[in-house]
Amino acid sequence: MKSQAGCIVKRKAPNMYDVTIVGGGPAGLQAALTLGRMHKKTLLLDSGDYRNGRVAHMHNFITNDGNRPEKFREQARAELSAYATVEVRDLAATHIGRDGERFVVTTGCEEIRTRLVILATGVRDEMPATPGLNEIWGELAFTCPFCHGHELSGRAIGVLAGPPAVMHVAGLLSPIGESVSIFTEGAELSSDEAALLDSLGATVHQQPVLGVTRVGDEVRVDLEGAEPVTVAGLFVGTGTFEQSAPFAEQLGLDLLGSGCIEVDDFGRTSSSGVFAAGDLAHRSAFPMPMASVLGAAAAGQLAAVGCVQQLMAH
Repeated sequence: MKSQAGCIVKRKAPNMYDVTIVGGGPAGLQAALTLGRMHKKTLLLDSGDYRNGRVAHMHNFITNDGNRPEKFREQARAELSAYATVEVRDLAATHIGRDGERFVVTTGCEEIRTRLVILATGVRDEMPATPGLNEIWGELAFTCPFCHGHELSGRAIGVLAGPPAVMHVAGLLSPIGESVSIFTEGAELSSDEAALLDSLGATVHQQPVLGVTRVGDEVRVDLEGAEPVTVAGLFVGTGTFEQSAPFAEQLGLDLLGSGCIEVDDFGRTSSSGVFAAGDLAHRSAFPMPMASVLGAAAAGQLAAVGCVQQLMAH
């Protein structure tokens, strides 16, 4: 045993898990279900911190369109309770390290031993430092048009981004909104980009954004040297991400230019025995992760299948 953060770390040698999943969002929950159905001794650790924690409703997931994320998690946990080999604990992992061919996961004052690890802790979006943006995040400001665009149908939509993200997001939203206002924060557009946005019917505002404010169920965007613009919702173009947990660094995993963990089709990382699923990882063929609940769950299922394959091989 060793002292850590003012406590004595307790080793739990009898509890050797086949797979320990770190993260209790859709990727981790689906991975646990798949492993449970294959009778693998599985531990799911859930810190209670979720990327969509401030979102009122989830969308673009068949049979769950419009459901609350917390209801989805509650139902998933209820289904997991039917599998005797799956254990769910409301604990945050603090460190993951190797012990030969196995792994040691530390949670507070406890060490848990496991054969394989699935990381499903998600990412944090690197948002602009726009005053007021954090206060409306997840309610009136979003990143994904697939997840939140339809709810703004026929209304004014704003896009806070510079090229090239603005071109992609504006193209997705122009058929949905009554109008699309582009806020480039002073970024210059090429003549081709400006012509394309004009063809989409978008209005470009290149002035610096002083801040955004909730006004009823809308957002007022204050501009330097210009009149404010009011929109029903604001989409923010983010292209890079930050890992929500330190485990990729602790395990020395290869990262992609997006800031996400590089994985293969079955969620295998650059370190044998470590898998990753959800928004924190994607294949190199993709520029960024598919930010959807359904996509994350599918990645969790594939990572669990990869774990079963590796356990069989050993």
